[in-house]
Amino acid sequence: MSVVGIVPAGGSGERLGADRPKAFVVCAGRPLIEWSLEVLEAVCDRVVVAAPPDWLRPGWVEGGPSRSASVRNALAAAPEARTAVVHDAARPLVTRELVEACVGALMGVDGAIAAARVTDTVKEAHPDGTVLRTLDRARLWAVQTPQVFRAEALRRALEADDATLAAATDDASLVEAAGGTVRLVEAPPGNIKVTTEADLARAEAALC
Repeated sequence: MSVVGIVPAGGSGERLGADRPKAFVVCAGRPLIEWSLEVLEAVCDRVVVAAPPDWLRPGWVEGGPSRSASVRNALAAAPEARTAVVHDAARPLVTRELVEACVGALMGVDGAIAAARVTDTVKEAHPDGTVLRTLDRARLWAVQTPQVFRAEALRRALEADDATLAAATDDASLVEAAGGTVRLVEAPPGNIKVTTEADLARAEAALC
């Protein structure tokens, strides 16, 4: 079984106020992406990164116009993949144990994805801001990465048109829309995503 890691690394870093793509912003002395690569390379047979043209390294591929299009480009460069491990460079605190747990949970399903239980009360609202209803948080999860898939299931899901790929907020939703079955794997509290300067400071504190 060939396990290939895929890292879409085309995020702009705008909300960080960065002068470079978010994946290459320095966090605790290293570019954000290096923390994720270190973990993925310990688990996967190889890792393919989809990055902006000016940031490519040997073995990497150019990213697409959307996150999922970048995943498609990276997966196309790994025809040997039987299992695809998709992980955001913006989650530098990912652990080897979490990646392995997601890979291990793939048995009998098309995808196994890291997620955290929702602890806040969540309400659905009308466009004008008035509450429509309160959702049952016992059944709600906040989805993260890594997201692990049978590579063939992910390939089929990524055959969607560019507009569908651009609208997707994660690859699991594409696999679900294509009829696939996805299992949740509870992630540790530390698997945060770096989006703002406060997130970056929190990640740096954890990594130092």
